Amino acid sequence: RAATNPALGLRAIRLSLAEPDMFLTQLRAILRASAFGNVRILIPMLSGDFEISQTLQYIEQAKQALRETHQPFDETIPVGGMIEIPAAALCIDSFMRKLDFLSIGTNDLIQYTLAIDRVDETVAHLYDPLHPAVLWLLSKIIHAANVESIPVSVCGEIAGDIQYTRLLLGMGLKQFSMYPAQILTIKQEILKSHLPSIKPLAKKILKTDDSQKIRQLLSRLNH
Repeated sequence: RAATNPALGLRAIRLSLAEPDMFLTQLRAILRASAFGNVRILIPMLSGDFEISQTLQYIEQAKQALRETHQPFDETIPVGGMIEIPAAALCIDSFMRKLDFLSIGTNDLIQYTLAIDRVDETVAHLYDPLHPAVLWLLSKIIHAANVESIPVSVCGEIAGDIQYTRLLLGMGLKQFSMYPAQILTIKQEILKSHLPSIKPLAKKILKTDDSQKIRQLLSRLNH
């Protein structure tokens, strides 16, 4: 039966935990691949500590199955979590205690924070990466991860959009994830950016509640 709202339904880690046999097969395959190169496990759509604990238990179960059959894998394979649900952003401390790295999925984080389906043309115009609540969540996650020296990256459309590059740098972001075609443009923007002059204006943007004022300040930041 098709879900009436797939974005809020059984998907990502929820589906994996609901289908443990399939999940364990996938985990064993990933672990076996880790014997041949640099592999990390990134868990999507986590919402809280319980899902993290369940996932880590299945990863350990998959590891034990490979040990018993003497199949090589990276015993210390890093496990990270996608931060794309507001609940995850608000409970970021528990995520950092159990995970090795974080990746902020901005497309879904914005969608869930603003309760806007970005593919629904009747409300898509309200999808706003510069909404004060979205910026506050991004800043909170990045700051918390930096304080605890947990690697954090931003993926999603804003990571590869040059108009947000300096703002993300001003928030303390050091890792960007984007399509290969966008790398050169973003790299050039980062290289010509002066961090000491970016930070004060970025902080001012984060303290602003007016979306129009935020856009004016962003324009100043980018020039």
